[in-house]
Amino acid sequence: MTAYIMRRLLMLIPVLFGVTLITFSIVHLIPGNPAQVILGEQATPDAIAELEERLGLNEPYWVQYSLYVKGLLSGDLGTSLRTKKPIAEEIKPFLAATIELTLFAMTFAIVVGVNLGILSAWKQNSIFDYTAMIVALIGISMPVFWLGLMLQWIFAQELQLLPAFGRQNPRDAVEIVTNFYLIDTLIKGRLDQFWTVVKHLILPGITLGTIPMAIIARMTRSSMLEVLRSDYIRTAKAKGVHQFWIIYSHGFKNAAIPVLTVVGLQTGALLGGAVLTETIFSFPGIGWYIYEAISHRDYPAIQSGILIVAIIFVMINLLVDILYAYIDPRIEYR
Repeated sequence: MTAYIMRRLLMLIPVLFGVTLITFSIVHLIPGNPAQVILGEQATPDAIAELEERLGLNEPYWVQYSLYVKGLLSGDLGTSLRTKKPIAEEIKPFLAATIELTLFAMTFAIVVGVNLGILSAWKQNSIFDYTAMIVALIGISMPVFWLGLMLQWIFAQELQLLPAFGRQNPRDAVEIVTNFYLIDTLIKGRLDQFWTVVKHLILPGITLGTIPMAIIARMTRSSMLEVLRSDYIRTAKAKGVHQFWIIYSHGFKNAAIPVLTVVGLQTGALLGGAVLTETIFSFPGIGWYIYEAISHRDYPAIQSGILIVAIIFVMINLLVDILYAYIDPRIEYR
């Protein structure tokens, strides 16, 4: 197992190198001049040329890229062209916000999706099965922006039960310790703030988690149907084992590997795909950060944001591979 993990970590090097190269190339193809954006439309050509020289934007692409990679190797993500702050420090609260939102969304997706899929397989061809799969199909097909706007309209505007924007109550700022508001509020003993943060996560979390929930439900149902036809399940039924233990202990554990694969892929996808959701709910996450960086042609911020998401995505996939062996001891890594 250790040798396998080391090989996977070594494979991370060319993957991340490819990510930096592709991202750097695509970012520099974005129309617009960062110096022009920073100085404004009224800037003179001489002022733009001076700023380009100061920021190194007038250097050839390969020189800019080599300097960027050199900085990464020394642990420096660069400095934001827009805010003039080190990106490594600036991006922390945005990354923490997206991680909190993603974990909330995936918890919703896993709890609802897994149980929906298991019950659909158990009650195959019943009204519940058909209804659950229709719900899953709607969840996959529904545009994220439309669902987000509808949830805002119903629960924030009409019922006024949940906040529609932001990460916290702006009039009661959270005292920062780790940048994870759920943890920080508990550390400071502020349960009132904790529940406020949870309320701000509900609508964007459900919006972000609906598509993964539907995918997990369909995959769980498919895997469970195959497992429930196995001989050992019939044997357990013949021995009089309670239906609950047959389904959740014997059945789901053996059906969990394809479900776990989907969960890992969807978790990584949510980290990088939360741009639209975070924009709709004005949620200050990594997606919002990259969106703002793109709007201002902030090359270092765009590249560093995408690189961080790529690293997390790869590490999640590695964790999923390791969990395979825990779920199914027959799996060996060499």
